[in-house]
Amino acid sequence: MIRLTSLRPFLIALAFAGASNAALARDMVSIARPEVNMRSGAGTDHEALWVLSRGYPLEVLKRKGKWLEVRDFENDKGWVYKSLTSSKSPHYVVKVNNLNIRSGPSTRKSIVGQAVRGEILTTQSRKGNWVKVKQDGGVTGWVVRRLVWGW
Repeated sequence: MIRLTSLRPFLIALAFAGASNAALARDMVSIARPEVNMRSGAGTDHEALWVLSRGYPLEVLKRKGKWLEVRDFENDKGWVYKSLTSSKSPHYVVKVNNLNIRSGPSTRKSIVGQAVRGEILTTQSRKGNWVKVKQDGGVTGWVVRRLVWGW
């Protein structure tokens, strides 16, 4: 017979695992048009704060009608019109000044290209702490996930 007290540590650990997985699951979108305004409020009557380029990844914080409150990799917040975004086209943005793009998911692999801070990369696949990306212009390779932000 199993006593409830012997299950308590297991149940507590299970609850924390579920909570941390939920915290890791982010609602992400990418900009689906060549240029989209990120606004100070949900509507075209609000000030345009930034102009975002195609593929720019954003975390969705809140929904209000046809508008999304979003956050970018620098923690800037604003609003974008939902139909100008895509939830099916994952991208990353480079967080560091210079990023090496490698031929495989290892620092021992050769460098096939470089990207700069703010550059948008199309997500191809993921493997552990590495992401396979494609640069606009053709270079495809692997980057360390902690040096980029997105999905």
